[in-house]
Amino acid sequence: MSPALPLTLFVDGACPLCAREIAWLRRHADPARLQLVDINDPDFAVEGRSTDQLRAKLHALSANGQWLTGLDATYWSWRAAGLHTWAAPLGWRPLRPLLLAAYRLFSLARPHLAWLPHPDGARRCTDRCKR
Repeated sequence: MSPALPLTLFVDGACPLCAREIAWLRRHADPARLQLVDINDPDFAVEGRSTDQLRAKLHALSANGQWLTGLDATYWSWRAAGLHTWAAPLGWRPLRPLLLAAYRLFSLARPHLAWLPHPDGARRCTDRCKR
């Protein structure tokens, strides 16, 4: 069952890889279907999750309060953005175990990728990215 829209995706705008995906989603997403919230915003706060939890694994919150994490957050945010062709393989049952393992590895590696150039030309990732 699909989550209630709009879906709110909590993103790490300081992460170089994440920033690329955020830009891609912004180009395609209708804000009535997908809202992108940067967890690095000084005014950021969300009930039920800490910033460290949100940084460790991608999180999305549906309009009816359902939390989606990791690969499911990616799958449903891409679908909410209208990127059904890109999202489809993430929902294929035979691939799920492999994709879930790959996502876990990526989640562990992501904090160590702060050296990558940020798309806006600045290196915005600080010590908090290395946690």
